[in-house]
Amino acid sequence: MNQEKRNQTGPDRIRIENKTYDEERALYHLCHGDLVRVRFEGPADGESVLKEARDVNLQDCSFSLRYPLWHVDTFTLKESEMDDKTRAPIWYSRHGQIENCKLYGVKAVRECQDISLKKCEVISPEFGWKSQGVYLKDTEITSEYIFLDSSDIRLENVHLKGKYTFQYVQNLEIRNSILDTKDAFWHAKNVHVYDSVVKGEYLAWFSDGLTLTRCKIIGTQPLCYCKNLTLVDCTMEGADFAFEYSDVEADVKGDILSVKNPRSGRIVCDSVGEIITENPVMECTGKVELRRK
Repeated sequence: MNQEKRNQTGPDRIRIENKTYDEERALYHLCHGDLVRVRFEGPADGESVLKEARDVNLQDCSFSLRYPLWHVDTFTLKESEMDDKTRAPIWYSRHGQIENCKLYGVKAVRECQDISLKKCEVISPEFGWKSQGVYLKDTEITSEYIFLDSSDIRLENVHLKGKYTFQYVQNLEIRNSILDTKDAFWHAKNVHVYDSVVKGEYLAWFSDGLTLTRCKIIGTQPLCYCKNLTLVDCTMEGADFAFEYSDVEADVKGDILSVKNPRSGRIVCDSVGEIITENPVMECTGKVELRRK
């Protein structure tokens, strides 16, 4: 690295301020660095500007180059923006804190560990794949295919808009969030959702260990082919052909449009439009009970 571009602020840390970089691996393996108002853009269109960095803090920076934070260990990114040209910006990295940022690059986080996002705006198809220990709080995110095959994920006060969300995820906790999605939680294991709105089609088919507590569930044909499914004090809207071939214990407030062939367990609700028991392909012993008033 060009030493003239650095301002030494102590024996262990390097400060870089008000600079612009566009070359390939411009700050490769930067260690113990503080970057303030640094821009990563320009005609050289270089990739991997901070690859293999260690212990770096970025404040009020902007990115318009591909793959900037790959294999980075321990970083903060605050009040910064990655535009839609910043493709696959954060891969194979760990121990990262991202706050008050805008992330608009496709595939924003992949195969990462211990990453938190707080007060962020994210527009990134295929966000968070094959990652562990990711925490989102007070964040708005649009991602068509989020958190595929990831584990130990937490969301708190998150507004998510997507389609194929949380497929093959394990150990997921969601609180006080709004999920506007499609077929979420397919093949997911050990998922707990509290005090949230979950809107989608074909919700959580083939899941194992899904618990929904005080949630509003919206959409057609939800919660089929599930194992160890639990609903506590939930409401359902537009839920037809629900619980087909599922092992379920459910307490639903209000009406369910229709329930079809629950495999085992008990569903308690205030009313149900139709209970369908025709043509099961397996033994179905699940019961629907109306709540006593």
